[in-house]
Amino acid sequence: MTHVHIIGGGLAGLSAAVDVIGRAGVTVYEAGPACGGRARSYYDKALDARIDNGNHLLLSANKASFRYLGLIGAEKTLTGPGEPVFPWFDLSANLGWTLKLSRGRVPFWAFSKGRRVPGMKLRELGMLTRLLKAGPDDTVSMFLGDGMLTTRLLEPFAISALNTPLDTASATLLAAIIRETLALGGTACCPWYPSEGLSESFVDPAVAHLRRLQGEVRCGARISGLEVRDGRVSALKLGQETIVLGPEDSVVFAAPSPVARNLLAEHLPDFTAPDAYESIINVHYRLPAPVTARGMLGRTGFVGLVGGVAEWVYLKGEILSVTVSAANRYAARDNDELIATIWSEIRQAVGPVLVEALPEAIPPVRLVCEKRATFAATPAQDRLRPQACTALSNLALAGDWTQTGFPSTIEGAIGSGTEAIRALGLSH
Repeated sequence: MTHVHIIGGGLAGLSAAVDVIGRAGVTVYEAGPACGGRARSYYDKALDARIDNGNHLLLSANKASFRYLGLIGAEKTLTGPGEPVFPWFDLSANLGWTLKLSRGRVPFWAFSKGRRVPGMKLRELGMLTRLLKAGPDDTVSMFLGDGMLTTRLLEPFAISALNTPLDTASATLLAAIIRETLALGGTACCPWYPSEGLSESFVDPAVAHLRRLQGEVRCGARISGLEVRDGRVSALKLGQETIVLGPEDSVVFAAPSPVARNLLAEHLPDFTAPDAYESIINVHYRLPAPVTARGMLGRTGFVGLVGGVAEWVYLKGEILSVTVSAANRYAARDNDELIATIWSEIRQAVGPVLVEALPEAIPPVRLVCEKRATFAATPAQDRLRPQACTALSNLALAGDWTQTGFPSTIEGAIGSGTEAIRALGLSH
């Protein structure tokens, strides 16, 4: 029977495993103590709480992600408002509003003051049309104007989607996201996120599903090398162990791009992979008790912020969780100063709509800076991304750093796993 060896237990590797299990034997090798990569949950001793290592928002257009959740029986673990609504708050203007998209492709929302971005002009929508025609070397900033649609929606949306400063970020990667979401209308833009945690939605059900179907998931198993013979991978090195591959066995390499460059470059002529990265900061504040929000924030559970450091705030029980994208720009800032600034922004934007008053003093907090959260989504880095197929007949690549057509997102990672199985000729 064909056996697929999957190197890397992040969402790309788990997606590949879930896609092929039942048609082949599967072993997942994860170097860390748990699967999930950058999309997992863990217990934080300092906060005495379970937190996510990042915040991720899915949209209803993310077909690969919802297919994956369906296969592992976790589609009902997500929550959201059930309609395309997004609360926002401009810290500099002390102004809150809710973007309420039309369900169809025609942007009727732009004609209603109660549904659109405050202060925007209808002519600003032309930016989106021009952006969809962007060339491979164009950057996002080339297409943005100075109106409120840019300041209060497109800039924060683009930075969180690309995790890259907009003067260097690829316009074609942003256009790919807009083409799959906003351009299709609000039906494609309903927001969803895990009701409990990333691991509870994306990781634990996948691992349980694989094991139920006799798949093997080995954590703490770092593959240190590959042996290649006659144009195919013939063995894997795992510490002192050599895992010999049979004539029908295949390999999906789904570890991060730095690992790929270290292990694959000697076996794949002209191999390239992204080598520049952007960080993401997540700050988790632990309150004495779960908070309850009024109005739209109570319906959505999250709010986007503009005009400050914080970008997204999620209400997760007693945890207020904040995401700051493209965080290399804050590398010189003192962590305590960032924590204090963000807490002040939370109190300004979120405090007034909470049933429980937020304390002025900063509660117990954990700041996590993931320095290599994503590859830098620039035109130059995008050109370094390899395809799933390789010159080795039984090796395929997966990961959000491969050429998915999207920036580094959950949707791209999950879709890449499915594409790797297809490249090996093992898909349905």
